[in-house]
Amino acid sequence: MNTLTVEIMAADALGESEWTLWREMVAANPDLTSAYFRPRFTRVAARVSPGAAVAVLHRGGEITGFFPFQRRGGAILPLGAPMNDFHGVIARPGEAPDLHDLARLLNAPRLNVGAWVGEARGLVERDCLMVALPEDGYAGWYAERRATERKYFKDKERARRGLERDLGVIETRTNQRDTALLDHLIDLKRDQYRRTGRHDIFACGWTADLLHALMDEQDGDFGASIATLTAGDTMAAMEFSLHAGDRWHFWFPVYEPAAARCSPGIMLSMDTMRLMGARGYRVFDYGFGGEGYKKYFCNASQTVREGVIVRPGLGATVSHAAAGVLDAAGGERGARLRNSVRRRWSAIEACETNTGGRARGVLQAARAALAKAGPARAEA
Repeated sequence: MNTLTVEIMAADALGESEWTLWREMVAANPDLTSAYFRPRFTRVAARVSPGAAVAVLHRGGEITGFFPFQRRGGAILPLGAPMNDFHGVIARPGEAPDLHDLARLLNAPRLNVGAWVGEARGLVERDCLMVALPEDGYAGWYAERRATERKYFKDKERARRGLERDLGVIETRTNQRDTALLDHLIDLKRDQYRRTGRHDIFACGWTADLLHALMDEQDGDFGASIATLTAGDTMAAMEFSLHAGDRWHFWFPVYEPAAARCSPGIMLSMDTMRLMGARGYRVFDYGFGGEGYKKYFCNASQTVREGVIVRPGLGATVSHAAAGVLDAAGGERGARLRNSVRRRWSAIEACETNTGGRARGVLQAARAALAKAGPARAEA
């Protein structure tokens, strides 16, 4: 039996034959349709993200897969994390190793994943929600959704009329690649992170550079762009998205708080589906569940896995240790809080490339987690 081996390479050291094989593997595997699995995403992210590399998997002298990743201290994370919303081994169906086997191959003290596509025993499963347009496109999807959720969509139609009445004519523009517009979107996201107490993933610098680099690079049907919805003179909503093939990934949305009651972000996503559906896009990723509106929109999903694999004998990771302080919350609430802490720590670890940045992020995350746990302890 041929043993699986690994060779670690810089992305720019891969030759055209390897990139061709990569593209063939993506085309053969229906689990790898997201733009995050395209060679172009890896090539761009490897130029920007510190500690980037590609694990090339071999069996019997043949390449059987690729895994792009980045190192952060003693941890290995998917390349581009926390910006990478889907990740896994690039391989033909049935040929990718289990995540635990990959961790052993990489000799990783800790392998941390947030949206793993593939086998991973014992990790938490999460569903990424999507809209899959039917054969008759957006019109067919909207007719079905409106019939099923009549009150909700009538409310959105009423909100659109109200926004136009209050602020002026609504205009939606897609496929924009404007540097100043992207800088403005990032500033609005950073302000949102400050207001909500979340870790500012753009403070480290390289993550903002990644969005700019992706927007600057078009490769066939792969690209990134901004959509905007204006009402009169007001920019009511914006969204940065990644797209490839017939799949559109909603990524970073922002909206004008003064227009919040009219749901401009929801209007923008609906308009984007309508406009880009007419250009051939058929699957629109909405990310993980959570926001209530997604249940009214989404009719498909893709299961991914998240968690941390720690080399035996190394003890608890920082994320596990930090989550332990939340045990007092108990039961399902405690589990939710522990998952929240792990996700916060994963984002901090992925963004920050030095000890000081990680320490500041951990302190902020611990304060937020303890604030959430406080009411439960008071009730105990």
